[in-house]
Amino acid sequence: AQMVKNAVIVPVGAKGGFVVKRPPAEGGREALMEEVVTCYKTMISGLLDITDNLVAGKVAPPADVVRHDADDPYLVVAADKGTATFSDIANGVAGDYGFWLDDAFASGGSVGYDHKKMGITARGAWESVKRHFRELGIDSQTTDFTCIGIGDMSGDVFGNGMLLSKHIRLIGAFNHMHIFFDPDADAAKGYKERSRLFALPRSSWTDYDAKLISKGGGIYERRVKSIKVTPQMRSVLGVEGDSIAPTDLIRAMLVAEVDLLWNGGIGTYVKASGESHAEVGDRANDGLRVDGRDLRCRVVGEGGNLGLTQGGRIECALHGCRIYTDAIDNSAGVDCSDHEVNIKILLGDVMEAGDMTVKQRSRMLADMTDEVGDLVLVDNYRQTQAINVALAQGVGLLEGQARLMREMERAGKLNRALEGLPDDEALDERQKAGEGLTGPEFSVLFAYSKMTLYQTLLESDLPEDPYLALDLVRYFPEPMRKRFEKVFRRHRLRREIIATSVTNSMVNRVGAAFISHFTEEHGFAPSEIARAYAITRDCYGLRTLWAAIEVLDNKVPSRAQTAMLIDIGRLVERCTLWFLRNRPQPLDITAAIDAFAPGIEALAKDLNKLISPSRAKIIAQAVAGYTDQGVPKSLAYRVASLGVLVSALDIVETARTDKLAVEGVAGVYFELGDRLGLEWLRNSARGFAAESHWQRQAVAAIIDDLYGEQRVLTGAVLAAKGRTAVSGAVEKWFDANRSLVERNERLITDLRKADIQDVAMLTVANRQIRVLANG
Repeated sequence: AQMVKNAVIVPVGAKGGFVVKRPPAEGGREALMEEVVTCYKTMISGLLDITDNLVAGKVAPPADVVRHDADDPYLVVAADKGTATFSDIANGVAGDYGFWLDDAFASGGSVGYDHKKMGITARGAWESVKRHFRELGIDSQTTDFTCIGIGDMSGDVFGNGMLLSKHIRLIGAFNHMHIFFDPDADAAKGYKERSRLFALPRSSWTDYDAKLISKGGGIYERRVKSIKVTPQMRSVLGVEGDSIAPTDLIRAMLVAEVDLLWNGGIGTYVKASGESHAEVGDRANDGLRVDGRDLRCRVVGEGGNLGLTQGGRIECALHGCRIYTDAIDNSAGVDCSDHEVNIKILLGDVMEAGDMTVKQRSRMLADMTDEVGDLVLVDNYRQTQAINVALAQGVGLLEGQARLMREMERAGKLNRALEGLPDDEALDERQKAGEGLTGPEFSVLFAYSKMTLYQTLLESDLPEDPYLALDLVRYFPEPMRKRFEKVFRRHRLRREIIATSVTNSMVNRVGAAFISHFTEEHGFAPSEIARAYAITRDCYGLRTLWAAIEVLDNKVPSRAQTAMLIDIGRLVERCTLWFLRNRPQPLDITAAIDAFAPGIEALAKDLNKLISPSRAKIIAQAVAGYTDQGVPKSLAYRVASLGVLVSALDIVETARTDKLAVEGVAGVYFELGDRLGLEWLRNSARGFAAESHWQRQAVAAIIDDLYGEQRVLTGAVLAAKGRTAVSGAVEKWFDANRSLVERNERLITDLRKADIQDVAMLTVANRQIRVLANG
């Protein structure tokens, strides 16, 4: 579970803990806490006893320890339930050991980022909630919605989460002691009272002002035998009878018809109908647990861990509920810790050089709190965005996802049964039914793809590429970027941060199966693909384009944003492959961007003047489709023109080779595409309903060939004109090759009449174009 959650950050590792075997018989809570601290120090000391250290920049193995692994001085600990205030204790032990990380050893201490004060875990999970609601056409920050919650306001995740929107109508909630029920909750009054409880130390639901609870509601102790059923309980929860047991009331709340089920507590409350309570492994909540198929909420937000089994998640998703996984929703906590540790490592280097005092470092850490939070939330935002883009494509991506699963299984990196992913038989059934993976299923595959890619990139020379040092810099808050430019180069985890950043960028933007597809189908190494991806991204200014789409949240329908992101993804796939096939390896990222970016930008500005009227009409129709949904016209045009701009690479390369103006070459290229029917052929091929993997491969190869042949033809036309001018070049070439051109025209005319019905027709057309190009 921890490995999947850690996919977004640098470290790899696992959950761990300890049990106090001999609690003191006397002395109460003070004595117990003293023993707990002693045990915690023992555990931390045990870890450090067998961990390499760094002394004067060199690895110092621990004394009297036989090592079977390589040098590895990186060890951090993150406090969790029961030890949330223990970071300073752990850092004190690290200080006693002279451990090189000092107070970066355990994040969240007195000189660090307090997760509860920042509310970072809840805020990260709320990014998932907001996205689910956007998909439903609801702005959770401006529109009232109903909610059932697990937890109480004194808890970090539940308390912070229930204050992240002033429009939450909290119908009910429960913790281990009490049940809160407010059938006709007032959003404004509830928000104000929850804020008061959150600020009240060690509050419980009994501290809630009962006068604010609507008629038929109340606060009930879970230890009572029965609770009187009110008419409002019958209406809102569908319960029957005159009285109800507390456990049954909680079960009714869990399956209530509300907008949001928010888990901010501890325990597993939802399983799959085919799972037994024993399999869940949470005996304390056996009486409360419900089946995923019975959930009637529209959205589940998992601020807490393990609130649902994976089977329960999948089952409720198959019944229409919007849900990811706890690892996706609440990853912001570990992500924040990751940023804190890496910031402290860098600032520790600065302090060691005498360029910063402890006091200055503490002030800087505090001043950057908000920006660190923002950097973390961007990860949550983009991960959920990527998952939704994949889910929107549904069964169209299923075959590639299935191949990725099988590939990772063969490599021993994935156990489908353990992770609740469908086997091949189930995948075949989904394919026939036209259904893709559910949100919880894809969330797991998504995380595994990141873990696998990260390790592969880390072992390559990719992190040494000078251009990707920019990804390292972007990881850190703005105040550090210019001030410590030289220090970044010697950051202890420089390679790991770059590998993590590149992995997140690629998988978030082009999907989980992108790398495996390119590796399997085209034979390129992941590091080569990553370089080509970075070139494509920055040649086309895609960061600016993505940002322009993201600021439209709640301003345009989410389906419009998703459609634009899918269009960009197609361009990335095509152009990444172009750079891999047409540029010398290993790719020089900086040189490639310098060579192609200016020409692409020039074409983008003058595109409407260069393309055919028929193509301009198609783009105009796409622009109208977007602007009708509220997308700004300039953005709509840029996205709608991407299908044409994939050709910019061939055009720029031809212009560079022949030392001609990009615009002139583009005119010839597009005129040929229009008059020879190449654009029509490619569009027909894209719309062809391939029935198998091999048919899809054949169609993709034909599309690639048609692009290549159009580039060859462009070069031939320019050569015939003597490369001195391009005006009239196409007409002159047509005259010189009239018989071949007319033969091609007859074939295209016949194909237009017949419509493309099979791969054979595309193959014949492709062969004819190749003859024309060769002639």
